[in-house]
Amino acid sequence: MRARRAVVRPLLTGGLLLTLLVAGCGVRPSEVIEGRPAQSGASQGIRLYLLWRGQVAVVVRAAKPDRTPSPEASLALLLAGPNENERRHGFTSEVPAGLRPVPIAPPTGAAPGSPAAVSGGPDGLTATVEGPVRPLSTDAADQIICTVADAAAQAGQAEYFVPVTIVGSDGARPAEPCSIK
Repeated sequence: MRARRAVVRPLLTGGLLLTLLVAGCGVRPSEVIEGRPAQSGASQGIRLYLLWRGQVAVVVRAAKPDRTPSPEASLALLLAGPNENERRHGFTSEVPAGLRPVPIAPPTGAAPGSPAAVSGGPDGLTATVEGPVRPLSTDAADQIICTVADAAAQAGQAEYFVPVTIVGSDGARPAEPCSIK
């Protein structure tokens, strides 16, 4: 009988201790943790990369259903900044207001059409804008790079994580892929 008590008592004590430890590991209450606003509207469209609460986030703008948005059109929309609805939902941009897409001649052998502000090559894409690009913040550069790379991928012109070089009046920034996964 003594041997049985010697075994049962430590087990009961251990079980009680374990119960107290587990009960003390509950989730503590916290303030509401907000995420980005849910995307609404068409899931297909022109994807622009804007800032929401200091983070680069994708915003989808409606596009004509029969048309794939071009990198040039996407870049022009990004450079124009957030629309009224996006601003109302807290979206901003660090891309300077003075930047404008600069049309460049399409590569030799390219399909005829209007000149583009985005060109492709073996080392990735090049987005050419009017104005200085070297002082762009990391977020502003990411906004341009991700918008151009995403649009080129949607149009079947490049892979999603293709490096993009941003060229401006003060030279070029090194080619980088979109850092947003």
